[in-house]
Amino acid sequence: MKRIVLIGLTLAGTLVAKPLAARADKFAFVDMQRAMEETDDGKKAKAKLKSDFDRKQKELDEKQEELKKRKDAFDKKSSVMKPEALQAEQKDLQDRFVALQQIYQRLQTDLGQKEQEATRGIFAKLQGVLGKIAEREHITLVLEKSAIMWGAPSLDITNEVIRMYNADASNSGGGGGAAKK
Repeated sequence: MKRIVLIGLTLAGTLVAKPLAARADKFAFVDMQRAMEETDDGKKAKAKLKSDFDRKQKELDEKQEELKKRKDAFDKKSSVMKPEALQAEQKDLQDRFVALQQIYQRLQTDLGQKEQEATRGIFAKLQGVLGKIAEREHITLVLEKSAIMWGAPSLDITNEVIRMYNADASNSGGGGGAAKK
């Protein structure tokens, strides 16, 4: 009885192993963050976002400087102010500080949303390019580089994704740029 079981297990192992061995899976990985930043559309989106950020940061810096000047002026005259005026001025400064913090939060949120909008279309197009490369090269599985502890550099297809994305964008007469909503 033991012989039949051993022969049966050996036969089953052989039947399962052959299809798996005959199947040559091919793997690759891509650094999507780098691809997003290095495509022509990604560079344009990044430059526009930086321009928006710089402009808004300048506005915020001006408001912050104005508040600092008010605080310095208050500190100089606070010792001679009447208690009611002192309290009113402190409340005004506190309200202005809170307003400045709210502006900062709103600007951060706004910039985050603009970044998502700008990159959504690029990311979708990158995924399409990645699919074309995987089909052409008969790649079974493509992983995101950030999820990999180590991979042979020969498995990294990021450069090919960037090159093909830029070639497709120039051939289609435009970019995959920001998705308008």
